[in-house]
Amino acid sequence: MKMYRFVLFSFVLVLLSWGSPTALFAAAQKETTAAPAAAQSAAQEAPVTILVAAAASLEYSFVRDLIPRFQAKYPWITVEGIYDSSGRLQTQIEAGLEADVFMSAAVRQMNELTAKSLVAADSVRPLLENKIVLIKTAGINTPVTGFETVLQAPIIALGDPASVPAGQYAREAFTSLGIWDAVSAQASFGTNVTEVLNWVGEGSAEIGVVYATDAATTDRVQVIAEAPAGSLAQKVIYPVGRTAGSAHTKEAELFIEFLASEEGLGVFKAYGFSPNN
Repeated sequence: MKMYRFVLFSFVLVLLSWGSPTALFAAAQKETTAAPAAAQSAAQEAPVTILVAAAASLEYSFVRDLIPRFQAKYPWITVEGIYDSSGRLQTQIEAGLEADVFMSAAVRQMNELTAKSLVAADSVRPLLENKIVLIKTAGINTPVTGFETVLQAPIIALGDPASVPAGQYAREAFTSLGIWDAVSAQASFGTNVTEVLNWVGEGSAEIGVVYATDAATTDRVQVIAEAPAGSLAQKVIYPVGRTAGSAHTKEAELFIEFLASEEGLGVFKAYGFSPNN
């Protein structure tokens, strides 16, 4: 009998240390309903599809990681992407492309769209930094050792400076070295930086200029050198913003916030970008 009273007394002490049965039930009920409530919130959202117009150099990180991660967080939002040179995307947006988010490989295209009220100025974030590099076809021997000696290559693959930011940066670097006219005479101009990367990767051109992040996506090319110090007037910045005509403002801003989050920036870092601080 004494043993029974001792056990009962111990059980009561344990219950008191935990709290009242009512409190315990309420806590348990809260835990079991929290997850369903979050899922229910997602289920109540109407399905939405947003279109992201992004520089070609962003395609790998967006398609392989960023978009799948974002859609896992917001399952009612489907993200579709269109990837090309920033200049061509700018032209398409000006012509009426119904994109919700624009992310360019240079500030120029973003500034021009905000000046025309086609991108909401208060939504723009100068998010990332990249590097301009000289590359060669992997495994070949070349006398080219840097930007200064690029004329020793018979063909030089560049993005078209008229619309491709990587080509504009290349022109700026070669102009600072005093050799742009000669380089342009030997250049084969691509419509975007991915095309330039592929030309060098397949050996159509032994030398080219791309972003460091592009060069890191394939073992078919090797980096020879970064653009010489002081050859570029400003950093290679990737801004992102919401288009002013977006029909899905909330979802577009959620996507931009995700890109700027710790998780989003962590993915960008894994692909060779640096946060623009």
